[in-house]
Amino acid sequence: MKRAIQFGAGNIGRGFIGAVLSEAGYHVVFADVNMEVIDRINKDGAYTVHIMDVESRDVRISNISGVDSGGGEIVDEIVRAEIITTAVGLRILPFIAPAIAKGIAARRAAGVGEPLNVIACENGIRATSQLREEVYKHLSTEEAAWCDAHVGFADCSVDRIVPPVRSENPIDVVVENFYEWNVEEKSFVGGAPHIEGMNLADNLLAYIERKLFTLNTGHAITAYLGRMKGLATIDESIADPAIFAIVKEAMQQSGQALVEKFGFDRDAHFKYIDKIIGRFKNPYLKDDVTRVGREPLRKLSSTDRLVKPMMTAREYGLPCDKLLLGIGAALHYNNPEDPQSVKMQELIAAKGLRQAVSEITSIPATDPVIEEIAAATAEVEKRIR
Repeated sequence: MKRAIQFGAGNIGRGFIGAVLSEAGYHVVFADVNMEVIDRINKDGAYTVHIMDVESRDVRISNISGVDSGGGEIVDEIVRAEIITTAVGLRILPFIAPAIAKGIAARRAAGVGEPLNVIACENGIRATSQLREEVYKHLSTEEAAWCDAHVGFADCSVDRIVPPVRSENPIDVVVENFYEWNVEEKSFVGGAPHIEGMNLADNLLAYIERKLFTLNTGHAITAYLGRMKGLATIDESIADPAIFAIVKEAMQQSGQALVEKFGFDRDAHFKYIDKIIGRFKNPYLKDDVTRVGREPLRKLSSTDRLVKPMMTAREYGLPCDKLLLGIGAALHYNNPEDPQSVKMQELIAAKGLRQAVSEITSIPATDPVIEEIAAATAEVEKRIR
């Protein structure tokens, strides 16, 4: 039977990628350091994905097992696998790279000729390429040459809202009905596998930035504005008329930038924006604004969902005032339980807003947009509070 390894047995790993692979006929081995979850996976051998939407249904996921991602057993599993996927977060990729490298070296030593393909299913641009770079740091010259011929690293774009909803069974998971998994076809070794639910793409960057500039941008701005207004969930936040107006126009501004950059059909993309906003309104998910807004320093980086669409719009001479308001809302994010939020507020207090913004966003302090961000940070407080 086909075998897949899913690094990360959290909600996204179980509710999205692992579920898709299982339904495509793979035995899915979940690899994680959370032994409570791994032990439960091995005990039950199955879990339920609760799809909560206008039409709700339950999907039973079986043919699964689990291993400690930090133990020796993961190497043996990699030797037997056809595909490795991840859902661990960008900052964790360097920590799983050594295990993947050991598995690749073990495949070479065992004379395994079948191809292995790796897909990092993370919220980030070319996450698999980042993982590949980390893996190669742990390979010898000979192992790296063998890896070039036998292991593919395919970048992808993933999209599904999976909120941390607790259920009676700790490994069951709640998801929305919608999902997209676009994977760069040319990067596979040995040909791309047929997996129902995985779309093979030839222009992946367009898919990546469409998702980043649309779902991620709108989701984050909704969360930060909602937090400013004392609202708890995304559906409550987007139902607020003032928040809705800013979010929709911000998504249209980022969308127009995509139209200019990639030649998207404007009407079709604006319909896509409306569809995404409709997902934010899903009352069954109860997606917490603190979950969506977490790690604001990462979300305010130059390549992420707030600054990059704003700068792209400016590059094409397009309006970006609502995107600037979104950045301003992010700078107001103050959550004592979020280390990045604490660090951000300390940086602003110590160095002043403008210098802090320059350091957080990597925008030169002399760039006029720094002053625009400062003005938007003040303006958004007037509009929302």
